[in-house]
Amino acid sequence: MFKYVLQRILYMFFVFMIITFMCFVLIRMLPVPALPPNDPHTPILMARREALGYNKPYLVQFWIFIKNVFTKFDWGVSEKLYIGRNVWDVFVEKLPATMIVNLYSILWTIPVGIALGIWAALKKNTWIDYTISTLTMVVISVPSFVYAFLVQYIFCFQLRWFPFLMKGGTDYFSWEMFKSIIPPILSLSFGVIAGFTRTTRAELTEVLTSEFMLLARTKGLTKTQATVRHALRNCFVVIVPGIFGEFIGILGGSLIIEKIFSIPGVGGLTLNAINGLDYNVFILSTCFYTAIGLAAGLVVDVSYGFIDPRIRMGSKK
Repeated sequence: MFKYVLQRILYMFFVFMIITFMCFVLIRMLPVPALPPNDPHTPILMARREALGYNKPYLVQFWIFIKNVFTKFDWGVSEKLYIGRNVWDVFVEKLPATMIVNLYSILWTIPVGIALGIWAALKKNTWIDYTISTLTMVVISVPSFVYAFLVQYIFCFQLRWFPFLMKGGTDYFSWEMFKSIIPPILSLSFGVIAGFTRTTRAELTEVLTSEFMLLARTKGLTKTQATVRHALRNCFVVIVPGIFGEFIGILGGSLIIEKIFSIPGVGGLTLNAINGLDYNVFILSTCFYTAIGLAAGLVVDVSYGFIDPRIRMGSKK
């Protein structure tokens, strides 16, 4: 297992560097934004551009960039949105809002999705199963921003239960703040609930029809006992890694949802960086989302071996 994890980390780092290099070169190929001539930060920014090798080949520029990141943890400074500020400091300020919204969403969507999947599997080929399965497919097919507009129209405009936009400030655990982030939480939840419902229903249905379940019933276990002791335990081998992946992926957030509800998070920062041509902010956001996606995949793969001892990750046999 240790050898497999180490190998995966090396592969992950290699892929991360390739994606970072591609994004870096594509960004540097874009026209360099002009700096305001009378701004006091302009001479400093021009000196930084010279130090970063803006007039040198792309490979040299990328080497300077990587060296600064790994030796000084210097991701550069903002040239448009937050002129003169270190982009990492700006990024850290935006991160809590993204984390809190996605964490609240996952904490209640996972149990609900698993419960609906179990219910559908136990009621297989009944109207309950057909209804849940149909709704699941419909929900998965609709983008999350569509639910955002529906939530705003129904709960914010018609019923007036919640505000349209997220409350400003950093009091993330106050009641006013929690009430204001319920609409984005609901918007992010539909797809996650549907995904876990479909996965749980498919896995549990297959396990319930397995031969060892028939053997458990012939030994005197009731349907409930056999389901709880054996069926759920086996189907969770597939479900639990997905949960781990979701918890790692909460940092990824949702760019469009954050923009719709004015959440001052990483997603909004990324979109503003694209629109404002703030390349240093954008390259940091790109590296962040890339690292989160690769880490989520690694956690999911490794968790299989810990959940089910019969699985030996990286084994040749």
